[in-house]
Amino acid sequence: MLPLCSSSMTTKPSSLTTLPTHFIPTSLHTPSLPSTTFNNSLFFGLKLSHSSISKIPSSSSSSLKGGFIFAKVSKGSKPPAFTLKDQDGKTVTLSKFKGKPVVVYFYPADETPGCTKQACAFRDSYEKFKKAGAEVIGISGDDSSSHKAFAKKYRLPFSLLSDEGNKVRKEWGVPGDFFGSLPGRETYVLDKNGVVQLVYNNQFQPEKHIDETLKLLQSL
Repeated sequence: MLPLCSSSMTTKPSSLTTLPTHFIPTSLHTPSLPSTTFNNSLFFGLKLSHSSISKIPSSSSSSLKGGFIFAKVSKGSKPPAFTLKDQDGKTVTLSKFKGKPVVVYFYPADETPGCTKQACAFRDSYEKFKKAGAEVIGISGDDSSSHKAFAKKYRLPFSLLSDEGNKVRKEWGVPGDFFGSLPGRETYVLDKNGVVQLVYNNQFQPEKHIDETLKLLQSL
């Protein structure tokens, strides 16, 4: 029997993560909220602090310079390559999956309610993804040891990659929510040629990411 898909909010207080400023991509175009707005509040399983309030990324520019984001991966484009460690400490590159469809989903953090639901939904539909010939990859700013515990607890059959410092999140232009206070939840489907065929963003209905990606994969 697979484990229940709910995070241990009462038994694992360390999962309430205070998000650092660098967690969220930034841009010059949108002012941040006052630093007191979300001070020490608990929202959607993440502990927010004033230091996490930041500017939202722009989706209209096209380069990365000086720590600011000027690019966003969109349908029809080829996303930036990455090389990251998985939950077992093994190096994984995006190019490894060339020749087959791949689902890359960015999520806020391990062991938070929405992210646990999403991971378990991908797990429960994993055979459908395999039948479609696709690989599934989850990416967050958690380290490999956190990913290992998360994957083991919920028996996740796919790779979780550690994007510490959120470099890849920034390079892909994943937008934050609530004026940059919450890391974005965004899913991409790449075809066998590495071209993006779907960009899906839905912070508060994490299971919808699975429905939308499967629908797209079945049409390829």
